[in-house]
This record gives sequence, structure tokens and C-alpha cells, in this order.
Amino acid sequence: MTKRKMYFKMITASLMRRRSRMIVALLSIAIGATVLSGLVTIYYDVPRQLGAEFRNYGANMIFTANGDELLLDEVNQGVSYISDEQLVGVAPYRYENVRINEIPIVAAGTEIEGAKLTSPYWSVDGEWPSQSGEIMVGANVAENFRLKVGGDITVNYTPEEKETSDEVVVDNSIDFKITGILDTGGSEEDYVYMSLDDLQELTEDVGNISVAELSVSANSDELTAYADKINSNIPSVSARLVKRVTASETTVLTKLQALVLLVTIVVLALTMICVATTMTAVVAERRKEIGLRKAIGASDKSIIIEFVGESMLLGLLGGILGTVLGFVFAQEVSVNVFNSSISFRPLLVPITILASIAVTAISSLIPIRSATDVDPALVLKGE
Repeated sequence: MTKRKMYFKMITASLMRRRSRMIVALLSIAIGATVLSGLVTIYYDVPRQLGAEFRNYGANMIFTANGDELLLDEVNQGVSYISDEQLVGVAPYRYENVRINEIPIVAAGTEIEGAKLTSPYWSVDGEWPSQSGEIMVGANVAENFRLKVGGDITVNYTPEEKETSDEVVVDNSIDFKITGILDTGGSEEDYVYMSLDDLQELTEDVGNISVAELSVSANSDELTAYADKINSNIPSVSARLVKRVTASETTVLTKLQALVLLVTIVVLALTMICVATTMTAVVAERRKEIGLRKAIGASDKSIIIEFVGESMLLGLLGGILGTVLGFVFAQEVSVNVFNSSISFRPLLVPITILASIAVTAISSLIPIRSATDVDPALVLKGE
């Protein structure tokens, strides 16, 4: 039998003889590794999860004209600088004064699918417009004009050149079917919403827009970098961050990550105390064995190596068990808190195992040191 096999057999046999204490130590290590693996997984996945949650509160970047007008082509050019993986949605808006029953109303033309992505918090009674000739009206507009889902309205618009002309004014008009009533609790309830194509047809003006809202799944630094790149490469576009969204996201993320880090440190400290206590009790039980071995010529180094091997084996087993349980723990937290599955990080497997071995080894230093201080003469006399 080789020395390596003999050494492994010796430390496993030693652990099995004291299985009750070692199970306690193993469970302590496994719990510490579970919390470490789970919380570190959550720590690195929180930005993605939290970013997805904050995207429900609206756009975090807007494009405005850095001059007289903003063109749709310029918006698309600016969007091209943003990674497709991080871009959630883009909604260009064009606002025009129109009339319903000769009463002035603000109409917003937009790309409907983009508006759904950038404003998921909007509550719509009915459906969003899905084709030409359909319109969504704000709750205040619906109340003032006594409009209901499924009804019809006519929207009138007078081009500016006709307003200043001495000719007989003939309004442009389009008949719309009401598909939904928008309820947000904000100023959006005072507008009517139609597709950008319908508004361009009504106004006889193609290409110009008022503002573009973007929802980007990125942190504050990345958003700032995107905005700076767009501003420097497209002078006619002014890209700005929506501070109330980005600042809140950064604040919450920083505090949450700090909390996760603090809990991880506390749990690891408690794990070290538990392992150190268990190993101290094991050394106390084995004083006679240690004294006898030293009396027949065993060196302090051989005793240290044996105890270190036992602690490292416990750390290895606890780390493996904790890695599995840690992912399950992180998954449960993610599903219950964020309603989303968490992504598995293979790199955390060796990190958790190595951390468990290191924590166990460090916790065992003082008990192992006390083992080498055993005096064979005193122990063999029963003192």
C-alpha cells in the first residue's frame, strides 16, 4: 500500500470513528458553503434581476433634438451604438395638437410595440392599437368625451401652412376605432395614442419626431458611456439619462449588494467558530492517542499533517455539498423575489470548494497547534 493510500485510509478511518462530531462539523461547513455559494450567485445576478425589475418603471434614457428637429433616422443611428443584448426597447414619440369634436387634444404617435417595451407599467383597459386606424385614449380624455372601448372617433388636424393661409381651411381627418383606455395616474391620461404612421398620414409630415424613449438593461456607468458615445458621434441628437430611474436603481443595487456581502461575512465567521469548536473537542478526545504516538516517536509534523488532512477532507465534502445546495438556495430566492430563474455560474463551483477548504483549514489552526503541545509523559500517567 502506498503512503498516499495509507494516509487517506488513516484520515478517513479517524473521521468515521468520530462520525457524530464530524457530521456536526460537516454540516457547519456545508451550511457556510451553501450561504456563500448562494449569496455570491445572487450578488452577481442581482444587477440583471434588479435591472429587469426597474425596466418595469419606464425608460432610463431619452433622445431629444440637439437643434431644430429630431429625425427618426438619427434615432435609429443612435440606437445602433447600444448593444442588442442590453437594448430592451425603443419608442419614438411625436406629439401634435389635434382636435376631437373641435376641442384641442394632444396626440402622440409612436411605434406601438416599442411603447409596450418601454412602458410596461401602463395599465390598458382593452387592447393596445395593433393596426392602422386604431387608437388608444387616456382615461381623462375618455371621461371628458364619454368614450368607450370599441367606439369610433374622428381626429382632425390642420397643417400649419393652412392655418396661415387665406384659403379656405380644410382639415385633415382620420376615423379611428378605440381599442383601449390608458390609465397611468399621470399626464399620459391627457393624450391619445396612435401609430406613428397614422399620425404622419394625418399631419402629412414624415420623418420628424419629438422625443425617443429607450429602455436599456445596463448600469449607470454603462448608460453614461452609451450617452457620451452617441452625443459625440451624432451632434444632432442629445442623449440623456432619466435620473430618477438610474439613480434609484444604483442606490438600491449598492445597498442590496452591501447587505449580501455583510451576511456572507457573518455566516463565514460563524462557520469558522463552529468548526474550530468541533476540532478543539476532537483534539481533546484524542490527547491519549496523540501522547502515545509522540511517545513512540511520531513527530509534530506528522500529527499536524494528519489533522490538516482531516480538516481539508471535511472542507472538500462540505464545499461540494454546499455548492449544490447553494444553487438551489439562490434559485428559490430568485424565483420568490424576482419571479425569474437565476443563471448558473460554473466558476463558483471551484471557488466555493476552495473557500470551504480554506475556511476549515484556518479554523483548525488553533486546535491543531494545541495537539502538538501534548506532553506524552503527563498524558500516559493519566494527568
